[in-house]
Amino acid sequence: MTDKQQTPVTVEEEKVTIGCYISLALAITFFSGALAGTAHFYSFLDFQTLMGSAGKLVTNVSEAADGTIVTKMGTFRGTGGSGALDAFVMGISMVLPGVMLAIGMITVFEHYGALKAAKKLLTPVLRFLIGVPGTATLAMVACLQSTDGGAALTRQLKDSGALTEREVNIFATFQMTSCAPVTNFITFSALVFALQNADGSPALPITMGTGLAVLLGSKFVGANLMRVLLALADKRQSAKDAKEAQAAVPAVATVTIERN
Repeated sequence: MTDKQQTPVTVEEEKVTIGCYISLALAITFFSGALAGTAHFYSFLDFQTLMGSAGKLVTNVSEAADGTIVTKMGTFRGTGGSGALDAFVMGISMVLPGVMLAIGMITVFEHYGALKAAKKLLTPVLRFLIGVPGTATLAMVACLQSTDGGAALTRQLKDSGALTEREVNIFATFQMTSCAPVTNFITFSALVFALQNADGSPALPITMGTGLAVLLGSKFVGANLMRVLLALADKRQSAKDAKEAQAAVPAVATVTIERN
């Protein structure tokens, strides 16, 4: 009785097609905010536009000096909340929808090969810049305008094994440094940069583009500082392991033989 000869099974590497690159381009466009706004038909390709906003409720009613009734509108979250209950309502109204939408869209883009294209195309660049693979591209783009979306995509990459624990620490540092700068900085600084002096000159000595460049640059600085800290920690751990291994080696006994 002879055993049947088994032929080795080789797993063919998935090919990156033109469709994968198209999916990657659409994903970057979707999370980048380049098509933000509601005045154009293509606004459905923007993350924040699809997020939308909750309806408004009357939160305050007052009477003006001329006798007219003035109403103040707000979201169903209301005003004056505090503690865990207010945080829970905020999570339902703001955090949860963004996380669900981000995970759902990244699943669609991943199905059409966006992550494969990002890994092949951008891994050398991101490895050099911040030490993470190209599969983190979409999470990187998402975190520029949505902290919740970037965090959700990063968690999904970690759970799928696309990012190691070390890479997650580096990438989390990148995201936490000036988080969501495109949305927060541009939105809330527009009024500040519009201020002018009495002679009509800008009140701030820098432009909005310069400020945004500083915020983006600080992200890369923070990520590389974390890389240095992790490298130093690995070096100390290696020295400690070597010292413990050397101490565990039993001393060689020296035996002296005397001749009679």
